[in-house]
Amino acid sequence: MDNFNHDSGRYERLGFPEIIFGQSKTVEDISHILQQFFKQEKNALITKLQHEKAKLFIEQYPNAFYDEVSELFILNRLKETNHNDQVAILSAGTSDIGIVNEAYYTLAFLNIGARRITDVGVAGVHRLTEKLEILKRFKVLIVVAGFEGLLPTVVGGLLPQPVIAVPASVGYGVAKGGKAALNSMLASCANGITVVNIDNGYGAAMAAVRILNTFKAL
Repeated sequence: MDNFNHDSGRYERLGFPEIIFGQSKTVEDISHILQQFFKQEKNALITKLQHEKAKLFIEQYPNAFYDEVSELFILNRLKETNHNDQVAILSAGTSDIGIVNEAYYTLAFLNIGARRITDVGVAGVHRLTEKLEILKRFKVLIVVAGFEGLLPTVVGGLLPQPVIAVPASVGYGVAKGGKAALNSMLASCANGITVVNIDNGYGAAMAAVRILNTFKAL
């Protein structure tokens, strides 16, 4: 692949670097892209990178990191930092962990602290209400839910921060594929929540980044 040109000016324009979508790219395409980042001594993040592809690049780049659940690949393993957590990532069930991790590691790649809070779905709403005081500390809330997708509406009715809703493709019957959750979130009566595409933990993380960058500019 000779026509990939790294968008080196993206950070200056938007406040975050270029991220690579790996699912539809060939091994040759990704190899060429990673070589460009490696030669420039820059880190790279690839989303939706299938296991069989990732295995090849883990062997080639021993310092790389790969999360099998979210299929997220980072060229240079991130160092532990003590930054304050600014984003809470909530999920209705533990089955949503792939989306949660995609958002979490995307934020970590961009040096933004986040906390994962799982299994707080509306079927056991007491598990959410028990954490309300903790959740008030965060600047942005990312809320992941499958099946009927009600958790973002409940969170949006209880807490004042920006809420970014992520429909998950977890479910069966009419809930299969995440469209029921997506429609529920788009039709939410909780004023002002933002909805991203199905299973788009990365997109939710980037929406959070834009919000946080606005806070910095004020």
